[in-house]
Amino acid sequence: MEKKIYSVITGTGSFIPENIIKNDDFLKHVFYDQGKNVIETPNADLINKFQKITNINERRYANDDTVTSDIAFFAAENALKSSGTDPESLDGIIVAHNFGDVKKNNRKSDIVPSLASRVKHKLGIKNPNTTAFDLIFGCPGWLQGMIQADYQIVSGNAKKMMVIGAEMLSRVSDPHDRDSMIYSDGAGATILERHESDSPVGILSHSSRTDAMNEASLLEMKESYSPDHNSHEIYLKMQGRKLYEYALNHVPQLVKNCIEKANLSLEKINKVLIHQANEKMDEAILHRLFKLYGTINIPKNIMPMTINKLGNSSVATLPTLLDLILKGKMPGHNLSLNDNVVFASVGAGMNINAFTYRFR
Repeated sequence: MEKKIYSVITGTGSFIPENIIKNDDFLKHVFYDQGKNVIETPNADLINKFQKITNINERRYANDDTVTSDIAFFAAENALKSSGTDPESLDGIIVAHNFGDVKKNNRKSDIVPSLASRVKHKLGIKNPNTTAFDLIFGCPGWLQGMIQADYQIVSGNAKKMMVIGAEMLSRVSDPHDRDSMIYSDGAGATILERHESDSPVGILSHSSRTDAMNEASLLEMKESYSPDHNSHEIYLKMQGRKLYEYALNHVPQLVKNCIEKANLSLEKINKVLIHQANEKMDEAILHRLFKLYGTINIPKNIMPMTINKLGNSSVATLPTLLDLILKGKMPGHNLSLNDNVVFASVGAGMNINAFTYRFR
């Protein structure tokens, strides 16, 4: 049988900031609604309801003197060192993010040069053929970066690619918006390599979609809810209820389509790794996916979650989750030879994507 080219994961790394921000740290915040009116509900009650919906107890914030390209570099360095990969052997570096380098006391986005070029510089890579570029695709950015890297490898244009997801949502969240409690900082990196095989391995299939007619405004940048805030500064805002409904209506079907493209059945899927956005929403997506297959019998531990301790770090949640599992840091979860995994994400755009993967 003729061998085919596949993209396989040969290295992972992550950077989880050391600063732990607990829910109680928001007790003294002053929250406003969209009409810029103070929310009269006691913060303790708001936080309790928030925790029940999202299952977030704490999140991580990066140090004040670091920016997104710094933590992207930390994750990349971790992936290279832990896998023993020579950085000069990389054919490309893709950095998925959404806001560039945003300093602690200056919310202006800085993306020139690209974050990927900055990471390449920090890694000291001299090889001019290591192309470096950024990808902006909302929270599904890292996953879309993996899809783009797969295209490069399968086409024969590259043999080894690094895909990084890094974000500092703490720098773009409105401290007067209760949704700010969802967001966190972090970075994850993955190395993909060309592998020839006469049986399917590595990335088996992928699917993506963008709904930008009526859905583009579900996540956007707008002014603070506070009536006293600088009107020139803008922050990440989301229409939570509508986003939740959008995700439930569209993510399960796209994931099912992706699984079918890989000629797999749901029973053959060992893990579902989904963007850590909101635990209640992720569980609802999983239940809706199984319902599409005519079953409500969901295997125990099929969907590992990190959101309880790490919050929602956008493009960083999936590569960080993968790294923690592969390095034995997620009790009760592991990935073994021939395990089939489906990755999925949803976010600003609105964008949805997924890919199936078989471990070797």
